[in-house]
Amino acid sequence: MAFPAAVRIVEVGPRDGLQNEKVDIGTAAKIELINRLSHTGLRSIEATAFVSPKWVPQMADATEVLAGIIRQPGIAYPVLVPNEQGYERALAAGATEVAVFTAASEAFNKKNTNAGIDESLQRFAPVLARAQADGVKVRGYVSTVLGCPYQGDVPITDVVRVAKALHTMGCYEVSLGDTIGVGTPLKARAMLKAVATEVPMSALAIHFHDTYGQALANVLACIEEGVAVVDSAVSGAGGCPYAKGASGNVASEDVVYLLHGLGIHTGIDLERLADTGRWLAGLLGRETGSKVGKALGAR
Repeated sequence: MAFPAAVRIVEVGPRDGLQNEKVDIGTAAKIELINRLSHTGLRSIEATAFVSPKWVPQMADATEVLAGIIRQPGIAYPVLVPNEQGYERALAAGATEVAVFTAASEAFNKKNTNAGIDESLQRFAPVLARAQADGVKVRGYVSTVLGCPYQGDVPITDVVRVAKALHTMGCYEVSLGDTIGVGTPLKARAMLKAVATEVPMSALAIHFHDTYGQALANVLACIEEGVAVVDSAVSGAGGCPYAKGASGNVASEDVVYLLHGLGIHTGIDLERLADTGRWLAGLLGRETGSKVGKALGAR
């Protein structure tokens, strides 16, 4: 299959990239990160998460972050919500798009949300109903699509079932996440093709972590199948608080460099994005996790 002419990057750095950081980043820095990203050409920036501060303390300032950013026209700033209570907080803070999340692994879901898959889907039903009434878009995440730290292999049939359920419930887009980064290109391609038999490819996104250095290869394999939305995090930030050893998300800079090299339009200024990635890395006290960001910074 031919590559898509354009790919939309969903920047998850401010949420998925920062949620597991041990150092206190500070509300002002989170706001500056999002404001910097808003001037790179990105059209979707996941800003924060309205989750329990007890479980994810880095996201305790979600209301302040969402209130403090300078929203640019044409950019979506989705926020993660775990349940109806989180949705209410997000709506009160001015969110116009939210994301809900579950896993294809029963074991992971119970560790992550204290609920089984079916129970977590039931929790989302009132969120989807209210969002539809409120005119709020809802994105869905399915994690552990290529492996689970507790369960091991995850049957593709389970991934398909959960992704289809989210789409049927009203999620305009379903992101398929390799939470622990164990996937390889053939497995990633097979998983995507299976899901696309039940959910339109135009409603699917991919989300890879780079634990074994396979994320970019997996991205390439999937865009060859026609997927046109890729989640990534500037500077390769991230990790999952419930997946021990999982490394960062695939770096946005590296994905954009790959896509531009393939002649695929992203609308993103790579130099400005890489500069933001290096700024974030400095804030976190380490080198950028993007090879492209390092190379551009050394010029």
